[in-house]
Amino acid sequence: MTSARLETFSDGVFAIAITLLVLEFSVDTATNDLGAELLHIWPSYLAYVTSFLTISVIWVNHHVLFDYIDRVDRALLFLNSLLLLVVAFTPFPTRLIAEFLREGEDNERTAALAYGITFVVMAVVFQLLWRWMSTGRRLIRPEVPQEAVDDITRTYAPGIPIYAGATLVALVSPLASILLYLVIALFYALPPSLYRLRT
Repeated sequence: MTSARLETFSDGVFAIAITLLVLEFSVDTATNDLGAELLHIWPSYLAYVTSFLTISVIWVNHHVLFDYIDRVDRALLFLNSLLLLVVAFTPFPTRLIAEFLREGEDNERTAALAYGITFVVMAVVFQLLWRWMSTGRRLIRPEVPQEAVDDITRTYAPGIPIYAGATLVALVSPLASILLYLVIALFYALPPSLYRLRT
């Protein structure tokens, strides 16, 4: 089986998830000061940008991975479905951040932890997806250089611990943890070859 059908389905899920993020914006229509109300919902902007960038980076990297394979097997279909499950779930913790980041210590912390745990799970599934593709070059096209495979493996390796670390930061500062998720998204937006070990 070729990857085209799987990629088309995946693109649809990514598109829907990323579009649903904008639904987290709302203002009190009874307000007498729209400007103040727009400033008041700054957590919605932060959550939207962070989630949008994270999903966008996952989508881009997902395409890169599928450019490297020449076939799809049953296990990959299920692993990809797990990834899409988490991607489709992302608008929910995004809404929690939008609603509770400014609402009090306990709720802020809980919302940031839920957000972070979602990203940790996403990192785990993405790692499993790549490892299934790349271990023993199981699904990798013969013409793909091993150096390119190693670049991706090296770049993805810290994903789980850095997302877990950012999630733990939420116990101390929910806002700092959200900013860290944003930084992590920017990190993974860069090409893996940039982090190639130089000898």
